[in-house]
Amino acid sequence: MGATEATVVVDSLVVRYGNITAVDGVSFTANAGEVTAVLGPNGAGKTSTIEVCEGFRHASAGSVSVLGLDPALQQRRLSERMGVMLQDGGVYPSARVAETVRHYCELYDRGVNPHKLVELVGLGERASSTWRRLSGGEKQRLSLALVLAARPDVAFLDEPTSGVDVHGRDTIRTIVRDLADQGCAVVLATHELDEAERVADRVVIFDAGQVIANGTLSELRSGYDEIRFRSAPDIDLLAMAASIGIVVSRVGADVYVVDAPPHPKLMAQLAGWLADQGHPLLDVRAGAQRLEDVFRRLTSGSEAER
Repeated sequence: MGATEATVVVDSLVVRYGNITAVDGVSFTANAGEVTAVLGPNGAGKTSTIEVCEGFRHASAGSVSVLGLDPALQQRRLSERMGVMLQDGGVYPSARVAETVRHYCELYDRGVNPHKLVELVGLGERASSTWRRLSGGEKQRLSLALVLAARPDVAFLDEPTSGVDVHGRDTIRTIVRDLADQGCAVVLATHELDEAERVADRVVIFDAGQVIANGTLSELRSGYDEIRFRSAPDIDLLAMAASIGIVVSRVGADVYVVDAPPHPKLMAQLAGWLADQGHPLLDVRAGAQRLEDVFRRLTSGSEAER
């Protein structure tokens, strides 16, 4: 498949639960060879949408196509080419790591070596352990291994790094990125905005059952430059604003933001004022907003995800 081929096509999707409309006319695509991160506040409709894409839930209206197949009517054919990683469960409690991975590799029969797969996800020393004895992070690694056993053309990953330690997160992010680089269309649902920023090619943001933003990270950040810095916690913001000619906001105990492009003159004024007042400049980051700030700006009326 080409790098820009739309593998997942969601068109005017509606999902209702009785009188409640959980998904209200959602449309977006996910391409082969890319990681598409799906974000949104709790209850925004992300999970319902992805479950329709996986064939586990029926649409009330609209349509979904995955690999050119209708997930509701052709789920069996789709499952042969699709990997699904649930946030929790899906494995028998007494199932052992190596045996489970081997079973999945044999089931899909896509030429994946089960031993190498166990090592790849960092479970080599836990190969004989049962699911119930794995930590939360280890369960996530095993779930990811079961996705990789399919050597999928499309993969739906729900919170893949939930409960995983910092080194495990790096391993999983590398695997996810490699999966996309091999041509898979990866749809990643996550609460971890830093994770999405690290691995995603495109971001789809849900709010109140609708898509409110859809684009690359650069597109979503466009026009929202800032200067973010750390200094003393007792800065006189009014005096600083009067000196540099622009409002400064405190966003943490010792973290400040100036909503303006990082022009050299402004940067020099900021650093000079801090020096004159005897305040340190502990850290500075200038340029496009972080994804977390974009998310907060777009979903300001909703409970933000952490």
